[in-house]
Amino acid sequence: MIRQFRTALTRRAILMGGVVMAMGVATLASTSAQAQDKTRLVIGTTADVVNFNPLVGNSRSDTWVTNLMYPRLMQMTPAGSKDPYVATKWGYSEDGLTAWLEIRDDVTWNDGTPFTADDIVFTITAVTSEKIGVTAGLIPAFVSAEAASPTRVEFKLSRPDSAFLTNIGFWMPIVPKHAFPAVGSVAAFANDSNWVSVGPFLLKSVEPGQRYVLEAVDNYPLVDGGRAKVDEIEFRVFPDVNAEALALRAGDLDLIANALPAPIAQTLKGQPGITVAQAPSLGWSHVLYNMKRAPLDNVAVRKALAHSVDYEAIRAIAMQGLANTTNSSVISPVLSYWADPSLKEYTYDPELAKSLLTEAGYTDANGDGFFDNLELSLLYEQSAADIANWAQIMKDSSAKSGIKINLVGLERNTYLARGREKDFDIYAGNWAVMEEPAAYLGLAYRTDGFINYASISDPELEKLIDQAQSATTPEAVKVPVQAAAKLIQDQVYDNVLYYQTFQFAYNSDKWDGFVVQPSDLLSLVNPLSLASVKPKD
Repeated sequence: MIRQFRTALTRRAILMGGVVMAMGVATLASTSAQAQDKTRLVIGTTADVVNFNPLVGNSRSDTWVTNLMYPRLMQMTPAGSKDPYVATKWGYSEDGLTAWLEIRDDVTWNDGTPFTADDIVFTITAVTSEKIGVTAGLIPAFVSAEAASPTRVEFKLSRPDSAFLTNIGFWMPIVPKHAFPAVGSVAAFANDSNWVSVGPFLLKSVEPGQRYVLEAVDNYPLVDGGRAKVDEIEFRVFPDVNAEALALRAGDLDLIANALPAPIAQTLKGQPGITVAQAPSLGWSHVLYNMKRAPLDNVAVRKALAHSVDYEAIRAIAMQGLANTTNSSVISPVLSYWADPSLKEYTYDPELAKSLLTEAGYTDANGDGFFDNLELSLLYEQSAADIANWAQIMKDSSAKSGIKINLVGLERNTYLARGREKDFDIYAGNWAVMEEPAAYLGLAYRTDGFINYASISDPELEKLIDQAQSATTPEAVKVPVQAAAKLIQDQVYDNVLYYQTFQFAYNSDKWDGFVVQPSDLLSLVNPLSLASVKPKD
């Protein structure tokens, strides 16, 4: 990624990327000759696939490839709700303790085995008993599942859970019972050859560090015509987004899967034959305050910090206008049904911040412009250019409130580890997809929440989350969800800065028919999109 404040370095990086690509394209040309008359869409990514097991994989490249082979039960809409896909209908019993869904009867694994309710029962049993991935944390009420018929699954729940079906519908790819090991060994299954899948494409060749090639399958009923419009998909690995952009401009790449940093998107806009498409975010960027560390356990200090952030500068400068306020709410306005329009963003007010700190007993005895004994570190991923930029803005704006912040930029794995271990004062980051408030409120803000990095423990908040999760109608869920969001805002348990508009570039001279879905995870590389795209006449 490029940091937008370094124009000269940006130009130099692009030129250097050109050298890399000039060498790389010559090598790739000899090895990627397409079969005569076959159409191939070449997609750029900046990372290899690490896990071919879709239940285990968590990188974007993992997901982009396995999404084309292992189906979700539901599709994501632009507003974050779910539409039928493999599942055709679903619901709950009157007491909320039984959930059910019906699936299509015309879906078949590529080895000829019918896709049935047994595959869903197998998958959810493995996920929950082996505690695989985020899905296990999203469905704590799950007890058991059974196939009532080849096309109907019934789930027993320990308590009503309004988000259970939509959580498994989107977050749980289904794997073949007959081709995976027995429950107990599913998480350890590499699934790195002889793939049995059911999707618009099947993985045919793997060259780590270079490319992953998938071929369209016949008789795939989830797209018009029963077959993808393109014969092959190639995910090609590039060293960085600069190199991807250069390859796109040269005509050696058809689509960049990665969301583009604003400076790169600006260089591609207006280029002949290139279209820059936009997709809304279903997550947000934020800072978390570690509640286990003084003085961040003091709400007055957290409020002072919240009033020390220049939100407009972050969105206008660091994000170049490609970000919007969430009104300091953990429910994005994109989720129009759930969002509370009465909530207002924290004001950027250094004088108010100083007043709050003075009332809390802080002083500046030596007159250096900073409150004594109030020096905090802010942890961020140094390769995330947007966050690195706004972290600096936050440091500078907090200084005007008399708060000294030291920036700690780390490589990704170390950054993630310290977040999980809660080894930070302030944590800068983002959540990619947060579309079901009743579910993600529990993940992020319960005492034992899977991603409760801030160590929040608030009985009143947990009561509201319980009410939201146990309700069985959207109307009943909405009231406690909005009350929980307001409490989180009042207590500054999470300081949400913005939700982003993502940008993606593709060769519009050659291709048409991409289907945009929200988030940088789905964007233009979702299964429906890649099965629908077609060469221009």
